[in-house]
Amino acid sequence: MTLPETMKAVRLTGHGGLDKLEWCDDVPVPQPDAGEVLIRVGASAVNNTDVNTRTGWYSKAVRGDTGSAATEGYAGASDADGGWSGALSFPRIQGADCCGEIVAVGERVDAARIGQRVLVRPMYRPTGAGPDALVTFGSERNGGFAEYTTVGEENALWIESPLSDVELASFPCAFSTAEGMIQRAGLGDERVLITGASGGVGSAAVQLAKRRGAHVTASTSPAKMESLKALGADAVIDRNEPYPNDAFDVVLDLVGGPRWPEL
Repeated sequence: MTLPETMKAVRLTGHGGLDKLEWCDDVPVPQPDAGEVLIRVGASAVNNTDVNTRTGWYSKAVRGDTGSAATEGYAGASDADGGWSGALSFPRIQGADCCGEIVAVGERVDAARIGQRVLVRPMYRPTGAGPDALVTFGSERNGGFAEYTTVGEENALWIESPLSDVELASFPCAFSTAEGMIQRAGLGDERVLITGASGGVGSAAVQLAKRRGAHVTASTSPAKMESLKALGADAVIDRNEPYPNDAFDVVLDLVGGPRWPEL
């Protein structure tokens, strides 16, 4: 397969508003290093972490909510700690969620992987790094807002699915976060309450909990109750109403805040 030398991509030039996103059609196609694969991107979702990284919301100087400056950015954000793991190098190609096809491999990677359809693991610990080290795809390294991207082969997960690339690109961040919570709780066929259930992680948790045989109660706004029932929730409750006492074996809380003591 002959690969192009340049590609289209959206680059983040710094923390701030939407003006910090730059459309380019002359970005060099990355080359996979040893142990890496080159992926032709089929689809990449826009995740909250992409927005938060752009606005600088992860900076310790920011105290606002994640939505109040989504368009303009946070004026008080510091470039020194605006990313998940501190300072980012700009320009940066964002895109934490990615589905695509492996089209080339670096040294030490089996060429049989070429042609595999993959999802990218969005967060991982670098090889040999300490327990708190973290790399987020599209933050500490370039991500999926481009025609091609690279990642370590162990973070390109082969998938066989009838779903489209666009559908699959919505999975990595939301479903892996929900799955992590469920595994930590050791959830089985129990009664579980999921707060913030209409969000990406919450709706993923509803579906994954049902696959484990749990009886799922989703806490949400009235307007979204029927949608959560369609995803598999057995019961729904208004997020502003009191929680029933001693009604659940497990709580997956995606909200925190002042209602935490009730949980």
